[in-house]
Amino acid sequence: MTADTLRSLVAALSLCLVCLAIGGCRGGDATPEPSSPDVWAIVNGREIRRDAVEKYYRGTVRPDAKPSDEEALNVKLNILNELITNEILLDRARALQLEATDAEVDDKLNENKRPFTEEQFQRQLAERSMTVEDYRQELRRELTVDKLINREVLSKVTVTDQDLADYYGANRAQFDIKETQYRIAQIVVTDRPSQVRNRTNSDAATPADAQRKAQQVMERLKGGGDFAELAMDYSEDPQSAPGGGDLGYVAESTMAQAPAELRQAVVKMNPGDVNLISKDGMYTILLLVAREAAGQRQLSDPQVSEAVRTGLRNRREQLMRSAYLSTVREGADVTNFLARQVIDTQGRIQGGANPPPPPPGLGS
Repeated sequence: MTADTLRSLVAALSLCLVCLAIGGCRGGDATPEPSSPDVWAIVNGREIRRDAVEKYYRGTVRPDAKPSDEEALNVKLNILNELITNEILLDRARALQLEATDAEVDDKLNENKRPFTEEQFQRQLAERSMTVEDYRQELRRELTVDKLINREVLSKVTVTDQDLADYYGANRAQFDIKETQYRIAQIVVTDRPSQVRNRTNSDAATPADAQRKAQQVMERLKGGGDFAELAMDYSEDPQSAPGGGDLGYVAESTMAQAPAELRQAVVKMNPGDVNLISKDGMYTILLLVAREAAGQRQLSDPQVSEAVRTGLRNRREQLMRSAYLSTVREGADVTNFLARQVIDTQGRIQGGANPPPPPPGLGS
């Protein structure tokens, strides 16, 4: 074997190793081509089309917003990435026979419809360019992914008593309360369109709708409804809604800066009380979760141990969820045509809300 032949063989082997590292060479054409410009990604042989991304985009961006082309396209890339991840998770859930049943979908649909009249519910669907069947399919996907994550991730997270002791010992100063604190949760309803971030995209747009919605949520709370679940479904505050309306602990000195109506209501409430405050077209449903007097809190205090356990569990759930998503994506066959188009055009796609067909080489 000559030196030239040896060098050629080494180069060929090196090329094969590079191909293996990036997922394998496919007969000289490592990346498939889309069947049409409207195919923005392929996941395990299934297409994700432009109209699916556009539908979520319209439900995400406020109608009066005027994002730049780059901003709009960035949002769509994020939406597409979430849809890709969901497709991968759905494949995994189906393999494990965890797909949501018709009964589970019906229960969730009825739960989400409960605070609204049929007319209000249909109007919300129309604003999102969705039919009832579209919404059912969305719920089925969400419930299926939730079942998968519960089984593959959340059920495997544990926090031991030793974990609690170790954390408390290393962070004892965190539990030395310098002044009275109030742990508050809220559900916010406004009488004008807002940039909602709740699970049902519920958004009261008129004074009558806002009053009706606030009263319906209060009725559900009086009937035993879970405050956190209702906040995630219906609160119009984009910051607190995803966390179940929880504002955490608010110090007495900070409370002094709050509007008088809210401050006076909180001070008079007992833990567990719920109060509805209305002012200038905004309805705030307050829950006083707990009141903490000043002083050192011990780990033997049930509230302290539960807070530490919850915090550790949430951190581990987040870590394991991220790791799980990374592992399932590793085994998936994914091509993101929209991302390729952005790179190939150096981010110069015109019209973020309505990009043109891909350039040559990306389908036609």
